[in-house]
Amino acid sequence: METYYTTEEKFLQAVDELSFGETPKALQLLNALLEAEPAYARTYYQLGVIYYYHLMDYKAAGYYLGKCTELEPLFPTVYADYIKLLVFLDMEKKAKSVAEAALHVPGVCSGVVYQLLGLLHEKKHDWNNALMYYQKSLLNSTDNLEVDKINTDISRVKLKMERNKLYKYHFNGGE
Repeated sequence: METYYTTEEKFLQAVDELSFGETPKALQLLNALLEAEPAYARTYYQLGVIYYYHLMDYKAAGYYLGKCTELEPLFPTVYADYIKLLVFLDMEKKAKSVAEAALHVPGVCSGVVYQLLGLLHEKKHDWNNALMYYQKSLLNSTDNLEVDKINTDISRVKLKMERNKLYKYHFNGGE
């Protein structure tokens, strides 16, 4: 059995356990690390990921991801997951606030942030803003698969805009 001494080594052990599907072990290691090093922001990030994607405890996930951004606001990895969670929970005001902060953090993929803002507006049936954010996302993306997904998002919103116009026309025309 290997013994880990530094915070980083303990953290990497927990991440390693998680990558092998050992969520309970990773959770145990991260909670022990959190107890020993309560200011180590990346522990909060990994706990947030576990609670969001593995345990579906969205309140806990939001707490841990938010705490990570408070402790280490320049840690770029946390933002996509945190904004995704906020969009999923329809927390519009908080999602916009976190997205605005994320856009000023070096290493954050602005294309992903804009895409999530597009999704936020699409869920609210705010087609024009959704389309605007998806287009910003497209302009900031460099990965071909990402570009394909964004083009799909744009096509979907345009289709919804057209269908919405037809619905309004028929609805108003039937009076």
